[in-house]
Amino acid sequence: MQRKRSPGGLRLSEIFTSIEGEGVLAGTKTMFVRLAGCPLRCHWCDTPYAIPIDSGDEFSIEEVKKMMSAQLEPNTYKVNFTGGEPLAQADAVIELAKFAREKGIKTYLESACYDAKKFAKVLPFIDICKVEFKLSDAGATENYPALLKNELECLKIAAEAGKKPYIKVVVTNSSDPAELAGLAKKVFASTSAKNIAGFIIQPSYGVDEPLLDRLFAFYDAVYPLYDQVRVVPQLHKLMGAR
Repeated sequence: MQRKRSPGGLRLSEIFTSIEGEGVLAGTKTMFVRLAGCPLRCHWCDTPYAIPIDSGDEFSIEEVKKMMSAQLEPNTYKVNFTGGEPLAQADAVIELAKFAREKGIKTYLESACYDAKKFAKVLPFIDICKVEFKLSDAGATENYPALLKNELECLKIAAEAGKKPYIKVVVTNSSDPAELAGLAKKVFASTSAKNIAGFIIQPSYGVDEPLLDRLFAFYDAVYPLYDQVRVVPQLHKLMGAR
């Protein structure tokens, strides 16, 4: 039986330092704080061990702060709060983000942005944020319209707060370029291109991987609206890093 989480506690999957392999900050030395539990079920998820709500181990906030201090390496660029889904433990993320800032390190939220209210609560403590949009073929949830609505709202909130978020969309060979084009139109109807830091198309890895002609189609779906779109694979996979 799982122990009930104590007030101010959290479930943690792992903490480690590696080279960021995704997005606009790929290549930066990063501490990853992977919180356990995710309400979504993307079929291409590369961290399925962190999906169950009762996965990982239970710690107090103070215990995790000590773990972060003990594992912090020189010249770490940022602390990446990831998962699982960090918004599922929003209060814990806030406390750990405050601690990272006290250490003089940038804070980064890697979230599916499934809950705009929780996102707005955490955002003031985050320096860098990514809004990850799911396409319907991810199979993330039975209520995809609600997920998309929250993602668009999170993007608007971050842009209006001056955070200059970047966008990431994972695509598979089964994803529909026309759906991505429609998503891009919704994105840039929601916020101006000048308010975002990038639009990353990330090919799935090891599951229904898209071929080159398919990647061209995804790129072409976004380029007419945003010419800084980039197709960027998970570079840490290519490096053999975590």
